[in-house]
Amino acid sequence: MSKRTAITAEAAESLAIQALTYLAAEPEQLGRFLAITGIGPERMRVVAREPNFLAGLLDYVASDEPLLIAFAAQAGIDPAEIERACAVLGRQRWQRDAP
Repeated sequence: MSKRTAITAEAAESLAIQALTYLAAEPEQLGRFLAITGIGPERMRVVAREPNFLAGLLDYVASDEPLLIAFAAQAGIDPAEIERACAVLGRQRWQRDAP
């Protein structure tokens, strides 16, 4: 059994950005993410800078097992790394500002 490696906040943020890039390259997945979060495609760059967005994004990926497995395989990481990154980023769910 291998010892779990700690992940830094910077590494967790980098992983979340990788996940966002992965979603952006998968139109169906990106569309689902946008529909669930209520983010319009034109606002993606703005909301991506908001506090807790990256944690929410990783939480979204972790909550969808097929997506989690596919992203982890593409990124060449253990899927458990997503869970560790979520924990580092505080696993706070991102919520968009209500109009």
